[in-house]
Amino acid sequence: MELKFEEVAALDKDNVNGVDGSITVRSVYPLGPCPHFEYTEGFDMTKINELMAERSLSMAKSRANDIIIPDPTPEWVCDDFFDKYAKLEPIFSKDNVRRFLRLFRNGGGKAMSWDLSITAQTLTFLVSFNALQCAQLVLEGEAPELRGMHANPNCINKYGYFPLHQAAERFSVDMIKLLLRHGASANVRTVGKEIIEDLLPLHVAVENTCLHKYLEDNLSPSQNHLDYIYNLIRLLCLPEMKIFLDTTRLLAEKTNNLLGELWKYIEDGKLTQSAVLLLAAQEQIRGGCSSSSKKDGFDMIKSNILRLSFTLIWGKGSNEMPQKLLEEMKALYCAGLLVDVISRVGEPLSAYIQAHSEVVPHVEVLEHVSSILKEYGFCPTGDSMDTLNLQPYDCKKSDRESCGSTDANRAATKTANLHAAKKKAARKEVGGGWDPTYARRRFFPYWRSVLQARFPFKVYPTYARTDARSVLDIEHLHASVRNSMANGSTPTPIIVDPVGRISPLTRNNQPTRRLLLLLVH
Repeated sequence: MELKFEEVAALDKDNVNGVDGSITVRSVYPLGPCPHFEYTEGFDMTKINELMAERSLSMAKSRANDIIIPDPTPEWVCDDFFDKYAKLEPIFSKDNVRRFLRLFRNGGGKAMSWDLSITAQTLTFLVSFNALQCAQLVLEGEAPELRGMHANPNCINKYGYFPLHQAAERFSVDMIKLLLRHGASANVRTVGKEIIEDLLPLHVAVENTCLHKYLEDNLSPSQNHLDYIYNLIRLLCLPEMKIFLDTTRLLAEKTNNLLGELWKYIEDGKLTQSAVLLLAAQEQIRGGCSSSSKKDGFDMIKSNILRLSFTLIWGKGSNEMPQKLLEEMKALYCAGLLVDVISRVGEPLSAYIQAHSEVVPHVEVLEHVSSILKEYGFCPTGDSMDTLNLQPYDCKKSDRESCGSTDANRAATKTANLHAAKKKAARKEVGGGWDPTYARRRFFPYWRSVLQARFPFKVYPTYARTDARSVLDIEHLHASVRNSMANGSTPTPIIVDPVGRISPLTRNNQPTRRLLLLLVH
């Protein structure tokens, strides 16, 4: 049911957190004036080249961070990037600025730049590796080796999303802050056939937070509605959830029409998504960050829930199944309870979360959150939660394969054969730019990220074998490669990104064979 009450319409005007309304949307970068030189006696080609270089430098420095859709980078530039990936991967993983600049100066810039800008693919790679120093380098564009060029954080990549979507998927608060400082818009949306369209970076953070292992292992639609709500709130207050809520909060601060986005979740019956956004973005929802006359967003949402409940009761025809109506009403009442709980208890819960960011015994956290709820008149029912079910994924900090909480398809590793792919995936030494998000990766199933939902090829880590249904097994791939080599043929190159998605790559107009890998330790 699609309803838009007057209060929700008002949110479009009142609940505007972002400040990027002046960003221009373009399909291509604007062309500069065409240079004109008059040929005369004593024509100096060296001088002309110097003038052209100065002009290019000036144009590159003056290029605005407009929203660019689609990615203007030619396919052959992307192919060159893949060809240089063996050199780029250790630089990105270790976030080595000196080596990055050296490679760029020595010819690597041809694969990482186009039309006086650092390509969106290059920036996406850097974000996927959480290479903060190199990302800051290309966003600023001040290094002489870059020749005035910088990366535009608002240029879409060829996969249909923006760098901020990538940072949201990685749950890298520091990277999100860096992108926002350099003009990234939090109101850009995904576009493309191989991606769920119309996703904001905020949606990526919220939807992927709902995949947290604690939530998936301890919440079930079959639970009593009240138990579901109270257990959901208690789980969200655990220390292992903090970085996910922090990411959502940061993006919510810059997202326009925040209450409109929240209402869509409530209207669609998505309680978990609603709870994540309510708890993380309660300050913005309360409306206290602007004029004192602004309505409290919680009150507006409660009013809309009440009106929708009346609509469900009065608007159903005689052929409507009573049981279906009952379930819809229960879901709506749960949403109302959720909004009421967070509106009244959200601030003390948030204060507790921030004060207990370190590892605290789960039993202690659950009991304390329950006591806070009871203090405000909410009495959790049902059995106490079994803390034995609060277990992370069995991934290893040193495994390259388990470092893939970043998005797919942003980066691609070109290997000569399957053996090389396996060896690279199992490499034990992890650079400083790669592993800071290990704690998050233990709980987030990156191979099921909302950004990858429609991509036709995925790579699953070994600890996710139960998710890898209908996947070509690694042993079959090994056998295929061995048979190919025994017959005297060269194994087909495999292009695998560092997060588990296989990137399509063409060479001489011939499609490279794409395989689905199940990486091993």
